[in-house]
Amino acid sequence: MSAMNWLLDDKVYRYIFDTFVQEHPVLAKLRILTQQQPMAGMEIPPEQGQWLQWLIKLMGAKRILEIGTFTGYSALAMALALPEDGQLITCDINEESTAVAPPFWREAGVAHKIDLRLAPAAETLQQFLEQQGANSFDLAFIDGDKANYPAYYDLCYELVRAGGVLVLDNMLWHGRVVDPAVADTRTMVLRQLNLRIAGDVRVERCLLAVGDGVLMVRKK
Repeated sequence: MSAMNWLLDDKVYRYIFDTFVQEHPVLAKLRILTQQQPMAGMEIPPEQGQWLQWLIKLMGAKRILEIGTFTGYSALAMALALPEDGQLITCDINEESTAVAPPFWREAGVAHKIDLRLAPAAETLQQFLEQQGANSFDLAFIDGDKANYPAYYDLCYELVRAGGVLVLDNMLWHGRVVDPAVADTRTMVLRQLNLRIAGDVRVERCLLAVGDGVLMVRKK
């Protein structure tokens, strides 16, 4: 198995995976299938899925927002950690990649907890804000459409309750955020958003060297 974390060499990553990762059998099946997809690098690594499950259980979260479904691995991981009356809203616009997900959700027995919204995420988030109001979710996982991360951060901040958590993935962006020679749109957006969140007095934040950089933001 090649390393799924560019911050670690294969030997260290293999040790972490073999010793500590506890992956549901259906998650493992979905991960292996996803690795055959053209954009397989978009999938979160299994240790990150396990970490999200821990976070959900520690928080006692029941309502989750996800931006970026892909083949449904992260949604499945989080749904497995939710209680029976929990709900996960996952947003994407790609019908082809998301079509992979439902059979695995059903096989794992969590399809009733997952609501897939195939529409621009900002529109879906705005609808929830208008219909259900602010502070109506416990957790938001932002992991899709990097150019619109700032808009998703703002909307999810409103939707997540005080004491709730926003998790933003890919915030190290394979190291490009610290390379001044890199100035493409997505890199610039993530670089500027990192600085903005670092100075946001409304939240507590912590950037973890997990996967491609996971920024945890707790709403005060």
